[in-house]
Amino acid sequence: MTKSKLLIVDDDEEIRTQMKWALAADHEIFLAEDRASAIDTFRTAQPSAVLLDLGLPPHPGNPTEGLAILSELISIDRLVKVIIISGQGEKQNALHAIGNGAYDFLVKPVDMTELKFLLRRCLHVVQLEKEYAAMQQLVQGDTFEGMIGTSTQMLPVFETIRKVATSDAPVLILGESGTGKEMAARAVHQKSNRRTGPFVAINCSAIPETLLESELFGHEKGAFTGAHAQRKGRIESATEGTLFLDEIGEIPLPIQVKLLRFLQEQTIERVGGRQEIRINTRVVAATNVDLKKAMANGSFREDLFYRLAVVAVTLPPLRDRETDVRLLAQFFLNRFAADAKKTNLAFDPDAIRAMKRHTWPGNVRELENCVRRAAIMCEGRRVTAKDLELSLAGLGPNVTTLKDAREAVERQMLQQALKKYGGKIAPAAAELGLSRPTIYELMDKLGINRE
Repeated sequence: MTKSKLLIVDDDEEIRTQMKWALAADHEIFLAEDRASAIDTFRTAQPSAVLLDLGLPPHPGNPTEGLAILSELISIDRLVKVIIISGQGEKQNALHAIGNGAYDFLVKPVDMTELKFLLRRCLHVVQLEKEYAAMQQLVQGDTFEGMIGTSTQMLPVFETIRKVATSDAPVLILGESGTGKEMAARAVHQKSNRRTGPFVAINCSAIPETLLESELFGHEKGAFTGAHAQRKGRIESATEGTLFLDEIGEIPLPIQVKLLRFLQEQTIERVGGRQEIRINTRVVAATNVDLKKAMANGSFREDLFYRLAVVAVTLPPLRDRETDVRLLAQFFLNRFAADAKKTNLAFDPDAIRAMKRHTWPGNVRELENCVRRAAIMCEGRRVTAKDLELSLAGLGPNVTTLKDAREAVERQMLQQALKKYGGKIAPAAAELGLSRPTIYELMDKLGINRE
């Protein structure tokens, strides 16, 4: 384990030596006897804590030099913790130093047990502050076109987007619901040469089949009842920009044929029209459906798949991005705390543990909504696991025994698998490594409706 660095500043060699031997087991010790050596050593060693005597040469009888060192140390590193070591008659000077930014003070002769305890406490605070500062820098600094993540699962995603953005090749973004597929599509657009053009998004599952063709391709006046005027479709509106087709797996087969023709020819015909219109747009599609299974059962055209998936980008679920959970949560907390007119909100340790243990079936969207609610409902400056509604690792408020916990995990995983495969037992059983009869037994035991 790496020792923390500690600088001892005192003009008495005997005191420096005594403290060094008393503290060397837990700290890497650096020594200084005056302002020049203290500042030079501090810049070089960069210790997290400093023990500082106020009475130093050339004026050992007053606190001038010590207070000057304190001021300069804090200007170099605002997170440094300076503990004043003062004589009985210097207590007022020590209190003055506290007002100028010192962490605490001890009166000579120093009780080593008390000093060691104080050092442990202040170094723990230093660690927390450094973690928070690093997190703030990540959150407020260079995100990837609004996408936040430093995990090993996300960095390859960012690199793929950087590479593919420079071309006009179609991109297929795959991932569970709530993983940020539209943000990834916007990142492709913003990194491309088309960034000054429009980004036109359409959720293909949110539009009735009877209206989807007109929504995509537009229509001519009189093409159908209610078509009182000519109207451009989303594809045409995306000229010179990017067209984002979300939930592409939900497009009906007849419209898949027209979409394939557009990808092949780069032309469209409006509904009710005869004129071919040339379109210059880049297509990015996304889905949480397993398109290979959809191709196998005939609900998605194989030739369309290969046209769309020139480059495929798979977004990992949040449960596989453990190191990103706290980073994302802090980003959302900062945003929603400002919206709720609250300042200095922070997660307490139980909330952090609960977030790490939760499996986040709704992914980043679930985390965002969870933190939004907590920012509104929390009392005081600490957000608790209860505020997040993630008590006992998100397994539910009634989990009190090991048996309850096991059943809660079984229920959660089974429901996730069934949801993923639209209630189909066979693929859910295969994913969980269970037989179909075992799945049925579990559903009956846990009270999950077979429908």
